[in-house]
Amino acid sequence: MNFNLIYKILLLFALVLPQATSAQTILNLKTAIELALAHDPRIEEKNAFVRKAEALLDEAKGSAGLRYGVNSFLAIATGVDGGFFQNGDQVCISPCTPRDDEYDLNDGLSLWAGLTFSVIKPLMTFGRLENYQRAAQHNILIKQQDVELQRDSIHLDVVKAYYGYLTARDSRFLLEDTRKRLISSLELVEEWLDQEKGSVSQSDLYALQTGLGLMESFLAEAEGFEAIAMAALKLLTGLQSETVELEDRRLQPVDLPELDLDEWISLALENRAEFRQVEAGLAARRALVEASRADKKPIVFAGIAGSLAYAPNRSTLDNPHIYDPYNHYALSPVVGLRWEWEQGAQPARVAQAQAELEALVHTASFARNGIPFQVREQYYTVQAKYKSIKAMRSSAKAARRWMIAAYSDFEAGLEEADEILTAMQVYVLAYAEYLKVVNDFNNHVSKLKSVSGVL
Repeated sequence: MNFNLIYKILLLFALVLPQATSAQTILNLKTAIELALAHDPRIEEKNAFVRKAEALLDEAKGSAGLRYGVNSFLAIATGVDGGFFQNGDQVCISPCTPRDDEYDLNDGLSLWAGLTFSVIKPLMTFGRLENYQRAAQHNILIKQQDVELQRDSIHLDVVKAYYGYLTARDSRFLLEDTRKRLISSLELVEEWLDQEKGSVSQSDLYALQTGLGLMESFLAEAEGFEAIAMAALKLLTGLQSETVELEDRRLQPVDLPELDLDEWISLALENRAEFRQVEAGLAARRALVEASRADKKPIVFAGIAGSLAYAPNRSTLDNPHIYDPYNHYALSPVVGLRWEWEQGAQPARVAQAQAELEALVHTASFARNGIPFQVREQYYTVQAKYKSIKAMRSSAKAARRWMIAAYSDFEAGLEEADEILTAMQVYVLAYAEYLKVVNDFNNHVSKLKSVSGVL
């Protein structure tokens, strides 16, 4: 035998195995939540909407600053050589006749370049810009609360996946233990039938085979649920490519919260993000209503405006009483008033904004009643699940003792196969219900904290 080759193979395994195990990640619930909050792209999506709202505020503030306008063009005009009077004379002797050859091409064509510009700043908008800025500020608060709500939702998703995995895994442990006992009983019946010992019959064999088939089916479903829950947990935490193990070895109920119902409701009224959103939304809508009303008022502005034009193949007309659009330059400070309104449309816009404000007021009223109901719903559910855990724990323990006793009696030939199947069925149902209740309880405790704004 080539011992040198075996040594090299063992050495290779010694080098590789630590690397393989190093990719394993052990998670507890707190770490899983932290990873999910740091990884989930849905939070960045909400943060992007916050940045959009901040940019909207910058736009509203920028509207109160300087506004620059520039227009330029390059065109073709008819050429003009000479003065203002007939035949291009610069001066005339009465009677004086102005030139009328504008559209003749006797002097050819000329390029025509023009430029107009303005630098304007609004001085008074009668509340229009101020209210748009106020609405934009409150919109930022609304979007920031969306981020908190998304974090809260992710937190609950992780709790659901984490405890869902523990529930599925413990269910698999339960079914594997029960399957072993069924297999052992089946082998014992087959042995007794072969040796014609005991008081078993062929029907006992069929009953145990039926029970084993059902157990295999339940076990396959439990393994599927376990794999799905782990896949969800990896997705939420960003650990899809790693081997994940949970720190909790068994599903256990969390501690029952000590606060009473009134304290939970007080926390909700103080901390729910939805309340902050509604308050900011009401303020934003009121500002938009005022801004819509201000649209019918003028805007007072001041600034500088100027224009410049040049046509090289046209003689310049320097008469101060006659404007020459082809060759001129002008620059002046300006103060102005711009007033635009639509008699039919503008009141309709105010009515729309007012209606949206009233709708939000009704939403706020419902929230003040609906959120305390959500707290009551979760509080009473948690209390009921906690009592149910105590009952199902006692039931599962008694059912296990029954199953063990029935199994022992069956091995001693004192019980029939139907009895052990019934005991196993009751035990599986009782313990599975216990696991379900614990899972529900843990999730509802998190939901109670969530609806109270303290998750």
